[in-house]
Amino acid sequence: MVAAGLIFRRAIASVVLIALSAALHLAGLNIHLPSIRFAWPWQTISASTTTTNAELGPWVLQKIEGIAKPALGEASFTFFFTHKVAKSIGPWPCWYASTFYAVGHASATVDLNPGAAWWAPSSGHFRLQVLNRPGGGRPGHVTVMMVLPRPQLPDSVHDVTIDNIPSKPIDTQHSWTYPGFGCGVVLRPQFSDAVLYSEAQDIAFYKSQHIPQVTRPLITAAETEAAQTIRDNFIQPTVNALGYILDRFAIRWAIPAP
Repeated sequence: MVAAGLIFRRAIASVVLIALSAALHLAGLNIHLPSIRFAWPWQTISASTTTTNAELGPWVLQKIEGIAKPALGEASFTFFFTHKVAKSIGPWPCWYASTFYAVGHASATVDLNPGAAWWAPSSGHFRLQVLNRPGGGRPGHVTVMMVLPRPQLPDSVHDVTIDNIPSKPIDTQHSWTYPGFGCGVVLRPQFSDAVLYSEAQDIAFYKSQHIPQVTRPLITAAETEAAQTIRDNFIQPTVNALGYILDRFAIRWAIPAP
């Protein structure tokens, strides 16, 4: 709302003054108010001050270079895991295992501002084309194409979180000695929440790196978030404020180095 107010401030100020003048007139007060002519943002750009292609491109790129945070694309996925412990008691083989249900959450990141060298003109990573310039009360039209580094999958097990694991397992397996005194006392207490969470986190991290059913949604979510963040928060407001309409915006993803 603040951005819209700044972009359309002339039109808003004109309407507010007209309404205020009418209200004062109905109240019988004759107060002289300043006059602001109604105009859309693109109507305030005259032919003598029209922003050229060379000026508009660096201005938009400067806004992009001010991005400080990466885009995050989160995906959730479910899985089952089995925790097993084994410890022989004399001649008796003793093991106990339980299977649990878990929900993992992971995020892929996109670096929205890889640095000044990335945006060098020779790199071809940023291209703004002016289709026509504003004039005669009509806005101009531009297209923007960008190249960004591909989304990065989680690089640490600490980048993955797990929902609370159910207190009761959905399945249990054990050696023939259980539920005898040995296995029941020695092994069962090792199924603590911390142990189960750590194992589930390791499994979820592996899936977020290697399982396509998990990695594909992560990458897609990150790409969508990156495109929306740059278009809606940086490029669209900037070109609109200068009297242009963004006709087309596209992001291509750089091929990773071998």
